[in-house]
Amino acid sequence: MKKLITLLILLTVALMPLQAQNLPQLKVSDNGHYLQTTDGKPFFYQGDTAWELFHRLDREDADLYLQNRAAKGYNVIQAVALAECDGVDANSAYGYKPLVNRNPAQPAVVEGDNNDYWDHVDYIVAKANSLGLYVAMLPTWGRYWNDDNPIFTPQNAEVYGRWIAERYHKYNIIWILGGDRNPDNDYKLSIIRAMARGIQSVDKHNLITYHPTGWETSSRWFHKDEWLDFNSRQSGHHQRYNSNERIMEDFRRSPSKPIMEIEPLYEDHPLEFRPDEDGHSNSWDVRRAIYWSVFYGSAGVTYGHHSVWQMYDKEKGRGPINRPLMEWKEAINQPAAGQVVYLKNLILSRPYFSRVPAPEFIVQSDVHSSVPGAGRYRFVATMDTEGSYAMVYAPLGREFSVNTSMLKAEKITAWWYCPRTGKAQKIGSFANDGAPRSFISPNKGESIDWVLVLDDASKHYPAPGRKLKEQK
Repeated sequence: MKKLITLLILLTVALMPLQAQNLPQLKVSDNGHYLQTTDGKPFFYQGDTAWELFHRLDREDADLYLQNRAAKGYNVIQAVALAECDGVDANSAYGYKPLVNRNPAQPAVVEGDNNDYWDHVDYIVAKANSLGLYVAMLPTWGRYWNDDNPIFTPQNAEVYGRWIAERYHKYNIIWILGGDRNPDNDYKLSIIRAMARGIQSVDKHNLITYHPTGWETSSRWFHKDEWLDFNSRQSGHHQRYNSNERIMEDFRRSPSKPIMEIEPLYEDHPLEFRPDEDGHSNSWDVRRAIYWSVFYGSAGVTYGHHSVWQMYDKEKGRGPINRPLMEWKEAINQPAAGQVVYLKNLILSRPYFSRVPAPEFIVQSDVHSSVPGAGRYRFVATMDTEGSYAMVYAPLGREFSVNTSMLKAEKITAWWYCPRTGKAQKIGSFANDGAPRSFISPNKGESIDWVLVLDDASKHYPAPGRKLKEQK
């Protein structure tokens, strides 16, 4: 009897409506390059990819997933309202569809609680907010406005945009339009702009961006649109490097807008979508992609796992998409899922808003394809405009040199920071004579990455990865 009573209590709590935590509102920083809270604190976008969260998970599983990500240190969850995997036509975990007769102007809403698709979305958004997670919500996946037989027109896109904003603008939301498609003609552009117009007719405080296909960035179409608060990029599911370098191009555009990497290479993903030829990615592949992106100017980064985005689950009859290696409940604890947060800790341990890409900090070797390197082995650097610190991401143990003359310091303190553990080890201090100085990471082997951190010793910064005093 006691077990039954306990079960009933837990069930009642699970069905109770949640109240969104009053998270700080987000805005673009004054210099146009980063995000911050309205009270001036840095906000490093540490996202996770959960495209099918609303559509495929029930509340118990959604709670498990969100609690895992909150505990690991994420602050943004990316999910799609009209989901990719037949999210309009296939029933949700509770047997509901989101629209009446596939009509975006008629969301399938039934009066009362817990009896339609959108009530479940409400629960998940509120649950995420209560755990300190912002929800980066895609109103729709791109297939529904871009592919054959689309359901969106400019007219119903604006209606739908207004409706979904009315329902969710009071939550801690970041709006992401697009959905892995590019608006390659004027009609498709008009659909996206109509949806943005509908959202902003109601919601003028939550940020909004656009999710393009691989190797693309929203700046190609929307950089000067007033509704676009920050650019977003998908660097693609490959091991090559050249796509990430274009993030720096967006960082340097005028007018200044933040650039965000919202879909880099997923962990355990078939490389190039060709598993038989190239195999699957690993944690090192993921780390390289996110450090490349952030050191080249991204205002944050999003992790993804190939099993998690699709919420692959054999018992619940979800067929695998493109050979996932494990089910999602195992995948949420893969190595890179925890390691990516060490990058956020590293960036926040130094002055935030003055950070810029600094490829010129690395001294090019006689063989430039060795250092700074190319392809999978590229070295990248970032520093602040005041010259008080610099960081170099070394993807492997190869000697490299840096231009210490770019640091405005009489004495430099040097550290190695481990992207695999989030721990730092002090190298020592030395006088800055302005001459190039050489370093080689603690592990000389391949596929073992480190970050060199050089500080102005007079600033007394904490060890890399440790909390810096409050920044504004």
